[in-house]
Amino acid sequence: MAIRFEDIKPKIGSRILWDDRADLFTEEAAAAVRAKVEERTVVVFPKVDLTDEEQLRITDLMGGRVRITGRNNVQEVENDDVYQVTLDAKINPQPEYVLGTFFWHMDGITIDTPPPFATLLSCRRKAPAGGQTEFASTYAAYEGLPEAEKAALEGLQAVHSVKASLRHIEDAIPEKVRNAVIGIGLIKEHPIVWTHTSGRKSMIIGTTADHVADMPVPQGRALLIRLQEWAAQPDYSYRHDWEEGDFAVWDNTGAMHRVIPYDERSGRMMHRTTIAGTETIAA
Repeated sequence: MAIRFEDIKPKIGSRILWDDRADLFTEEAAAAVRAKVEERTVVVFPKVDLTDEEQLRITDLMGGRVRITGRNNVQEVENDDVYQVTLDAKINPQPEYVLGTFFWHMDGITIDTPPPFATLLSCRRKAPAGGQTEFASTYAAYEGLPEAEKAALEGLQAVHSVKASLRHIEDAIPEKVRNAVIGIGLIKEHPIVWTHTSGRKSMIIGTTADHVADMPVPQGRALLIRLQEWAAQPDYSYRHDWEEGDFAVWDNTGAMHRVIPYDERSGRMMHRTTIAGTETIAA
């Protein structure tokens, strides 16, 4: 094949290399990237400088695209399937959901369809300070748990909501829109351990996870925080320092992610597309 991969860290992350840029836009390359994303959680394309059309082409070749975010932004792009991630008030009049991404989360956990398989993000303008994206593999984190702790998680369900995901910034949301902002999405109950059709297991955790069903709230929230901390340790996580033109694809069904905080005046601009999920979360 005309593309190749090199590992970034032992348990997470790969970098794609190519000789001819045109080789990235083939069905063979898309299948290889999708397989590598499933294996290594996140694949980075260094300084590939994709156009929106090219990013959508890769998205479509890897799987069916889906929109998971409402259109509150004053979009500067032609295609609504490309979402601009920015804190620029001229473009994004409702920054709360972007501010919520400062904390570990998984996309689409509170929607009434299978969670998105993968998120694809390209860096158009980087922040001078902050703005790196961190990824934590909940596949690798689960596999690394002691057997007794794996057994203790079997059968446990966590209750997820957008309100829980915004708990850390709730006081910063203007009161006149607070109820509308935190009230979107559904309240969903999911197994903490997702057994995929492949047989592999990942954890469904992050800030949307409010508490553990049938467990006292303090004990349940403490468990969820410990699992976040376990998954975020260096062995299972990777921080990407963006350069303009970089592009990354990660497995949303087996990874938390978050952005390092950056100034709203920094000009940071990311373009996001999303691949639809095909699996319902199951124990």
